Amino acid sequence: MANVHDPVAFTVYGWVVCSWLLIVSFQYGYHISALNQIQAVLTCRDAVDPGAPSVHYGLPTCIPMSDATFSLVTSVYTVGGLLGSLGANLVMDRWGRKGATLASAIAMAAGPALMGVASTLGPLAFGRLITGIGAGIGLCVGPIFLSEISPVKIRGAVGVLTQFAIVIGIMITQAMGLQLATPRQWRLVLLFSAALSVAQLLVAPMMIESPTWLNRQGLLQQKDATSRRIWKSSQTMRAASNFDTEDPLLNSGDIDAETAADDESLKDADVHEAAISVPRLLVAKELRRPLTIVCFSMLCQQLSGVNAVLYYSNDILSKAIPDLGPYVSLGITIVNFLTTAAPIFLIDRLGRKQLLSASAGGAFISLLCVGYGLNSGLTTLASIAILTFVASFAIGIGPVPFVMIPEVSPHRAVSALSSVGLSLNWVANFLVGLVFLPLRNLLSHGDPMNEGRVFYVFAALLFFCTFVLLRVYKG
Repeated sequence: MANVHDPVAFTVYGWVVCSWLLIVSFQYGYHISALNQIQAVLTCRDAVDPGAPSVHYGLPTCIPMSDATFSLVTSVYTVGGLLGSLGANLVMDRWGRKGATLASAIAMAAGPALMGVASTLGPLAFGRLITGIGAGIGLCVGPIFLSEISPVKIRGAVGVLTQFAIVIGIMITQAMGLQLATPRQWRLVLLFSAALSVAQLLVAPMMIESPTWLNRQGLLQQKDATSRRIWKSSQTMRAASNFDTEDPLLNSGDIDAETAADDESLKDADVHEAAISVPRLLVAKELRRPLTIVCFSMLCQQLSGVNAVLYYSNDILSKAIPDLGPYVSLGITIVNFLTTAAPIFLIDRLGRKQLLSASAGGAFISLLCVGYGLNSGLTTLASIAILTFVASFAIGIGPVPFVMIPEVSPHRAVSALSSVGLSLNWVANFLVGLVFLPLRNLLSHGDPMNEGRVFYVFAALLFFCTFVLLRVYKG
């Protein structure tokens, strides 16, 4: 019989809830590259057949814009994501994890729908902003919600599914872009996303709220009923209040029974404390350690230069394998998909810190090799290094930070920590995209044979952030 404090698995319904929740992460990944895949046809760059109509179902077949304007529209997604992340803790604490998920789904239905029927630049950009807000809320609530409904023994594996869903979203939109990047079909890429979120909203009445949030609100009967529905345990009605409150900064397998009992009494008090605000979080000394862990895990993710590497990947790999040029982005995403699957099976066996160390080490060496390969004209070396970087990123730096947020956060501060951490993630993402090309040009002095120098900068940043993170994070 399953231990009352240790539900061992999801029920079938529990997995259904998990899948429903992961749609928000899928949508985030989907819209990372949705516009990039249809850029040429969307911006009227691709020549339209002379005999083809310029209007299809009452909508123009493209929206004329320059590359600079397209970049601005694309970056609005990041601005929306930041706004969504900054307000996510307020939504999560007031309306619950399910309420925040619904808020994300509403934005993800409205934004892409507006973009899908836009005939001018204004509605397209505004729809992109709303989409970003939905992604920002979803990226904050997703890891927390997953952690709070997951049985302890598989919590790490379930947490990795956040990054897995993001990668699947990127892969799907790239595959769709190969087929639907035509004047009459590009809108379907956006409308598909809207339809998916509408479906998520339609089935929402059948979904549950987080047992932990219900417990904090004093809704114990609802919490007990929810626990019985999602967990395979004969006595789950008391499970949520016990295992959901274990010390997130310690490995429960390494502490003795006496310490565990002490921790439980402390956590029982924590469960019923009022949720902490972001301003209070930033000045609370007792929360400095989890705040540092969350912030530097997010900085490791973005300052690793993953977006910079992917920026170069198409150009480099297209030269190495010219016959497969149009499929390079999809191929890299498939590599990312396959390697992201590994932590699902490894994270609870090897541990978070071990995966982060191995991932950061592989990414650091790969960045040095990318830089050296570009500076030396060694296309093959740079190509291999790009693939090893993507694989290294996917086994640790990519998925593990999303798992860590709810694990290192006291329950009263988890929403605020998530908002701060994910807001920092969006800001770092935006800044890397903003300074990458100017920094590359500054360091290379206009010489193509010196363009690899910028990757040495990212290697140094990754080393520093990883060093600080591993000094503070005990696993």
